[in-house]
Amino acid sequence: MPQIHPTAIIEEGAVLGDNVKIGPYCMVGGKVTLAEGVELTSHVVVTGRTSIGSGSVVYPFASLGHRPQDLKYAGEDTVLEIGCNNQIREHVTMSPGTAHGGGITKVGDNCLFMASTHVGHDCQVGDYVIMANNAVLAGHVYVEDYAIFGGLSAVKQWCRIGTHSIIGGLTGVEFDVIPYGSVLGSRARLGGLNLIGLKRRNFSREEIHALRGAYKAIFNSENGTMRDRAAAAQVQYAEFEGVQTMTTFILGADGRKFCAPRKHQDD
Repeated sequence: MPQIHPTAIIEEGAVLGDNVKIGPYCMVGGKVTLAEGVELTSHVVVTGRTSIGSGSVVYPFASLGHRPQDLKYAGEDTVLEIGCNNQIREHVTMSPGTAHGGGITKVGDNCLFMASTHVGHDCQVGDYVIMANNAVLAGHVYVEDYAIFGGLSAVKQWCRIGTHSIIGGLTGVEFDVIPYGSVLGSRARLGGLNLIGLKRRNFSREEIHALRGAYKAIFNSENGTMRDRAAAAQVQYAEFEGVQTMTTFILGADGRKFCAPRKHQDD
C-alpha cells in the first residue's frame, strides 16, 4: 500500500501504485499517476495530466506538470510523461506539452536531473540523460540517449541534441549538436568528440577511430558542403554504427544548422 504522510494532499482521482511513498507537505493532483515505488520526498508538487514511472524519486520543491510557460497555451489537457528510475532533484521544473507542439512532454528512463534544472514544454528527452545544476531546455528540444548537460547550460527552442554528446557548463546552444559531439563556449561551438564519454560507454577502439576519421572528414575539410562531406563519410565508414548514427543525424536535417568549429559555423 502507498505510504502517505498525514500532511500530504492527494486529490481525488490520483492513481497511486504499490509502495509509493509521499512525504510531508506534498501535493498530488487528481489526474496524476504515480507508478510502483515512486517516492516524493517532501514539499513536491505534481499536477496536471502527469505520470511518473516506477522507481523514480523526486526531491523537495520540485514542480512537475504545472501549465507550460507559453503564452499561447489556453488550458488544453496536455501531458507530461516521466519514465522509470529517474532522479529529480530539488527545485526541478518540468512542463507538459502544448496543443501546437504535439501535446506531450516526454522524459525517458534512468535520467538524473540535478537541482534547478528545467525541461520545457514539448521536449522529448531520451534515456540516461544527465542535466547538471541549473541546466535548462526551452520548448520543443529533442534530446537523444546519454546526452550530458553541464551546469548553467541552456538550449534554445527546437534544437536537437545527439546521443552521447556533452554540453559544456555555461554554454548556450542555438543549433543542433551532432551525436558524440562536445560543445563549449558562451555560444556553443563544436570542440571535437566526447572521447571520454565514448570510452566510459565501452565503445571499441575501432569505432572511436572511425568516428574520429569521419569527424575530421566532415569538419576539417573544405570540400563541398557539410552534407556532401557527411554523405561521403557515411559511405566510407559504412560498417561502423556510430558513424552511421552521426551522419544520418546530419543528413536527416535538411535546412537545419549545427554547432560546428568556428571556421565552419556558417557551413
